Amino acid sequence: RLWGMGARPALETALVLAPAGEFAFVVFATGMVEGIAPPALTSTVALSATLSIFSIPLLALLGQRLSRTKAPDRPTTPEGAAPPEQADGAVIVVGFGRVGRLIGELLKAHDQPFIALDTDAAAVAAGRRDGFDVFYGDAGRPEMLSHCGVQTTRALIVTMDAPGKVDEVVTAARALREDLILIARARDDQHAARLYALGVTDAVPETTEASLQLAENTLVDLGVPMGRVLVSIHEKREQFRRAFQAAMPAGGRSRTTRALRMSQINTAKLES
Repeated sequence: RLWGMGARPALETALVLAPAGEFAFVVFATGMVEGIAPPALTSTVALSATLSIFSIPLLALLGQRLSRTKAPDRPTTPEGAAPPEQADGAVIVVGFGRVGRLIGELLKAHDQPFIALDTDAAAVAAGRRDGFDVFYGDAGRPEMLSHCGVQTTRALIVTMDAPGKVDEVVTAARALREDLILIARARDDQHAARLYALGVTDAVPETTEASLQLAENTLVDLGVPMGRVLVSIHEKREQFRRAFQAAMPAGGRSRTTRALRMSQINTAKLES
């Protein structure tokens, strides 16, 4: 509780951490070899540690039941942060942490309307205080995406750093709309390939982009002209993209191309 953990997670965590761990046996064996603890005491304590480890599932279940009887620490949804109904034409940014906020700032700087969704009440409250249209909601739920206007949005950007959750949102969004421009943050190359297989228009792997940025800065600092550096970085990025897209089934590749074309047509209609 001293580190700000709420009552319910603190209770569950305390119960699960209370038993011994596997490292206890290493400590006991070392103590006996070094003559710090007699063999009889070591055997007794090791038996106690073993029994306590077997009690972890029961203690976890007890913690869950006890936590359900306690009142929530704070509201899960910030006041006034309910998702909008049908934000026509606005880009949807899923996740408003460090990456999502940066994307939102750039969209705003270029006069591109957007709304953001996040399941972190603190992130939602902070974003709204700074003047962004951030709302509380789980974008992995198809009904939430429909409620926010996924059928008319110009693009959906998934910025979360949890690969499983990113996959969930991508799957839900693609099932609702085949012609959607769907851009997702990937953990690494393997995750990017999986996202292309799920139907994203573009996947941006963190490891690859970090390597490209390091290479760009290095070449510029070594005196290579900026124009040549940008061209080579762009070419390398396209090579990576083609390699990732090779993981997509043939139907997925044609669907992604069709999504890009249809979205460009819809964008032109909105602008006109």
